Amino acid sequence: MNGTAVNETAVKDISPKFDISLLAPIYQFLQCETPDQWVEKARLPENLPVLLRDHLLCELKAAQSAMFLIRKYAVDPQSADILLAWFKPYEDFAYKKIGDIHSLKGKNQVTKQITARKKSPYGQDLIDKMVLLIKEELHHFYQVLEIMHSRGIGYNNISASRYAKSLFQHVTNHEPYTLVDKLIIGAYIEARSCERFAKLAPQLDEDLGKFYISLLRSEARHYQDYLTLAQSISQEDIAERVSYFGRIEAELIQSPDHDFKFHSGIPIYQNSEIKN
Repeated sequence: MNGTAVNETAVKDISPKFDISLLAPIYQFLQCETPDQWVEKARLPENLPVLLRDHLLCELKAAQSAMFLIRKYAVDPQSADILLAWFKPYEDFAYKKIGDIHSLKGKNQVTKQITARKKSPYGQDLIDKMVLLIKEELHHFYQVLEIMHSRGIGYNNISASRYAKSLFQHVTNHEPYTLVDKLIIGAYIEARSCERFAKLAPQLDEDLGKFYISLLRSEARHYQDYLTLAQSISQEDIAERVSYFGRIEAELIQSPDHDFKFHSGIPIYQNSEIKN
């Protein structure tokens, strides 16, 4: 994927102070760019509700994935319970419709100490990077919810796309390579999100475009944090596994997909959607 995949001039027009060079490693990492067919469908006003609802849930799932990793691999039992309690208001809202935008305000900060379990060689590094990621993803969740609220878009729990599930089907089943694979997948999900934010921002209204540009810096760092952790934990060079998952990820992005979501493939239009 070459480094000019996103219209850099359009991005700078939206946010003149944004350092466009931060995106170059993303373009080099991903093996394909988002197809124009996806962008064309995503920019349609009638598709904004599903785009925002799916984006909202993607932010929660990104935070949950990081939480699951540190609960499984890094923290002591008391800290594991603290993490579950931290997520409860968000999960109650997303899956049980308990609470509202007001009850979630300011909940993205963890108020108690998260402690690494003893004899975990990479536990503290995993905690440090993933807790910061969780805070940012939960903040993004709230920001998307605010946007939906301001535009009169109600929340509904919608099904996930095939994207993440398909990637995780290829994870090896023996440690530490299971963890390494999960971290590499995390890097691809964050990188693709970043690439799509940048590509979609110039196609949307000014306020939403500025919001998506504002997410790029943290998303770009998240993908790098995942890769750094994967290499530090692996006993071997991870380049081959990175390339392997890159091919799978690119196939998902470039292949036809009946389900339009934030990380879906090339849209397959229904007869009712085809315009003469």
